[in-house]
Amino acid sequence: MVNSGRSRGGSGEWEQPFWQQKGWILSAGFLLVLVVLAAVTLMTSGGDGSEASGSPTQAPTATVSDGDESKGEDDRPAGCRTDDSEQEKPTTAPKDIYWKAGGTQLVPASKSSGPLKFDGPVWSCFAHTPMGAVFAAHAITNNFGLEGWREVVERQVVPGAGRDAYIARRSKEQEESDSGQPSEETFAGFAVLAYNQKESTVMILGRIPSVDRYGSLSVTLRWQDGDWKVLPDPDGTIYGGVSYTDGTSGFITWGT
Repeated sequence: MVNSGRSRGGSGEWEQPFWQQKGWILSAGFLLVLVVLAAVTLMTSGGDGSEASGSPTQAPTATVSDGDESKGEDDRPAGCRTDDSEQEKPTTAPKDIYWKAGGTQLVPASKSSGPLKFDGPVWSCFAHTPMGAVFAAHAITNNFGLEGWREVVERQVVPGAGRDAYIARRSKEQEESDSGQPSEETFAGFAVLAYNQKESTVMILGRIPSVDRYGSLSVTLRWQDGDWKVLPDPDGTIYGGVSYTDGTSGFITWGT
């Protein structure tokens, strides 16, 4: 599993050998969480457990530690230039969205917000905007499950104890095949919970058509070395705010 152990905002540890038999288990570790949530929902339906709200909860505004060693905001990698004028949180999905295969999963991308550069499993060059952070959250975490994940993590996760802890755990897992039957689970929408030009927290919404269930979780990113990078907790946890819902209320959908 991409996100093994206890998740931020979760209520316990997940150990589901059955899911590890699925070929798509590592495709956007997030989508694995959706399957797990759906299974829990089916097993507990009719019980005393309460349903999670369909609206994303507000995350605390992200802050940057005093030890941040990021380069200047305008110090973009060679060949990476974007229109960063739109700094307001989005109210609709961009019109130039397209879908790019990442393993067996289709991942949203944009010609204006990124990713604009594709170097094997490393998809980079995102706009320094709220929408750029949204596309980065989808693309980077999706590729954590593919062959070449180590390069993705080393180049697109903020260095520190959190990255080291994630690598140690991830090294014990297998990679997803880059080919095979397309995944049934899909990215359905998003919400920008917190944003400033240094950090952003994005909530990703996914859908499992077979059980008509949606699930969501959040990813925090930091602007560093001229691009968005995933910012894990010190213990290596990537995802937070895990919940499930029956609809898309409170999210911006991709319109597909």
